[in-house]
Amino acid sequence: MHKVIVAQFVTLDGIVEDPDGSGGTPHGGWAFRHGPGPVSGDKFHLGSVLDTGVKLLGRTTWELFSRIFPTRDDEFSRRLNAMEKLVASNSLDDTDRWANSTLLQGELVAAVRDRLHRQDVLVTGSASVVDQLVAHDLVDEFRLLVFPTVVGKGRRLFDGATLDLDLASSEDAGSGVLRQIYEREGTRCATHS
Repeated sequence: MHKVIVAQFVTLDGIVEDPDGSGGTPHGGWAFRHGPGPVSGDKFHLGSVLDTGVKLLGRTTWELFSRIFPTRDDEFSRRLNAMEKLVASNSLDDTDRWANSTLLQGELVAAVRDRLHRQDVLVTGSASVVDQLVAHDLVDEFRLLVFPTVVGKGRRLFDGATLDLDLASSEDAGSGVLRQIYEREGTRCATHS
């Protein structure tokens, strides 16, 4: 069975906004203050999802990633560049600058439901996309890198949402960062036991 996986950097107080500082917010760059270990490579332990899934991104995250990853040649970047990518945007005209990217056609929720018949859907960043998927109860799993930082304000991952989740795993990702996997309550997989 395929699933929607949300992978996010998040602070202790639930902020997902501007982890790398590219947004220019006063509190931005909080994830990169902890060194390269927690933010490099397959930090979310996505494994085969990178090879068989589809990556769903909003315009802002796609624009950021499309400036970073096409020129990188490490294993994770090669797999991400090869991955099929859908971009949810009403303002982009084309997605030519990042290989295997196409504009999402039709309504977001319907497109995700259709994709789930064929493959896993991975969402990284893209808070507005995550909000829509959470509102329609489509997220099966949250893979979070929780940074030991409190910024006090900014966009929160679960702003206004009410969810019951099961903790599937929690492990040290280095530099005080925790990698936590939460699944929708009642759907815990035996593979995480």
